[in-house]
Formats: sequence, C-alpha cells, structure tokens
Amino acid sequence: MRGKKHFRLLLLVAAALLLSACEAVKISQIKADPSRYHNKTVAVSGVVVTSVGLLNRGGYEIEDESGRIFVISDHGVPSGGAHVVVEGTVFSGITILGQSLGVAIRETKHHIR
Repeated sequence: MRGKKHFRLLLLVAAALLLSACEAVKISQIKADPSRYHNKTVAVSGVVVTSVGLLNRGGYEIEDESGRIFVISDHGVPSGGAHVVVEGTVFSGITILGQSLGVAIRETKHHIR
C-alpha cells in the first residue's frame, strides 16, 4: 500500500513540473509582445489553417479566436482543419520601428485533439 502512495505522489509532482514548464497563451498575447515570450516555451492551441510539409519537415499556420501564427516543425505537419496543441519556442524574424515582423513558434511537439 505504501508503495502505491509514493508512486502517486511522484506522479503528481512530475505532472506539476511538466505543466509548469510551458506557459499556455493566446496567439494575440504573443504577437502583442513578442519580446516577452522570445526564446520561452509556450503552448498554443488552435485550428490548422494552412500547412506545407516535405519529409517530416515544414510549417503550418494555426488560428485561435485571437489571431494566427506560423509554426515551424521538424516533427511532421498536421493537415488543414486539424485541432492542435503546439508547444514550442517563440522567435521573431525582424523588428522595424518597434513592430515585430515574422513572429513564429519553433515547435518542440504537437498533438492533435
């Protein structure tokens, strides 16, 4: 009985650590202040709007109720219309006059809901 309690406690601690490792955000939050999320791991959920892939690499655009963002993937590309949760690191291509252009997420993993 004691072993089961220890296992459950360990499982609970591991789950808490995993959940705290990335921040769930809306796309509009990332686009409004990309420097806040730069090189941080985030989780975003939405619907795949467009996708292009070749040999398990490519990119796709997802949309939630607040906006759209591009995702770069080395783990396969989901097809259009799929509901996904994406975890990855935020990066931006260029900043001009305080406006960040080319904000995207470099995916570490995704799963289809």
